[in-house]
Amino acid sequence: MADEDKRIDEPTGTETTGHSWDGIEELNTPLPRWWLYTFYACIAFAVGYALYYPAWPGATSGIAGGSTLRSMVAQDIAEHADGLSEWREKIDATPLNEIAADPQVLAFADRVGRAAFGVNCSQCHGSGAQGFVGYPNLNDDAWLWGGSLDEIYHTIKHGVRNEDSDYARYSEMPAFGEILEKDQIADVTQYVMSLAALEHEIPATERGAEVFSDNCSACHGDAGEGDWDSGAPRLNDAIWLFGGDVEHIASQIIQPAHGVMPAWGLRLDDTTVKALALYVHGLGGGS
Repeated sequence: MADEDKRIDEPTGTETTGHSWDGIEELNTPLPRWWLYTFYACIAFAVGYALYYPAWPGATSGIAGGSTLRSMVAQDIAEHADGLSEWREKIDATPLNEIAADPQVLAFADRVGRAAFGVNCSQCHGSGAQGFVGYPNLNDDAWLWGGSLDEIYHTIKHGVRNEDSDYARYSEMPAFGEILEKDQIADVTQYVMSLAALEHEIPATERGAEVFSDNCSACHGDAGEGDWDSGAPRLNDAIWLFGGDVEHIASQIIQPAHGVMPAWGLRLDDTTVKALALYVHGLGGGS
């Protein structure tokens, strides 16, 4: 529009821009100076920020040498790790059974083990190590391969029934559904329930005692006391990995379930494995 198209709007006393749409004219009302100055300042700040910090994709450092918060956090973590290295070296250099003699080292190892447990073990054993069906409770004294520090360390380091470590714990119960008759399985189920002081049928228990003696006692013991050397669980307590009712006990006899645990020694450094062993041992069930 030419300047001659501009005019003063009589109701408002404001000059128009000369633009008109269907008889509607646009008033020339500039933004307030304070707003413009603020906008210009934001542009200047953005340019300076982009120069000082790596604001472009793929950039790792700013033109002016600035650092990102990510790099600052990484630096803080590195400094923290350096501060802990002395204590980790003490754990690494001290035999497992002697760490408890130094309360400060033991306290540090417990914190390391607790953190490692939360990241690596709690998904199966629970945040409080209470276990779930198929995943053992680590707070009691029912251990398949023993609950001493060295035994727990070995189990954590090499795992259970995995194909990754040649020293993994291994035990396997036969599928007695392919060996025994149905009535024999029913009888020995009642006998196992009697060992744990659960409600049972006496006539079936008497018959099941012979079946147990012929097929089960070699691993589980004559009184169901279990055997750490072979990894056979106790049957004379109320601790059941897959359930302690008739259905679950019979199912385990017919077609046993066998759990698998990774060889954590292949994923974690030895210091962390030692700390985990100390933490698990200290939960209350360590022998």
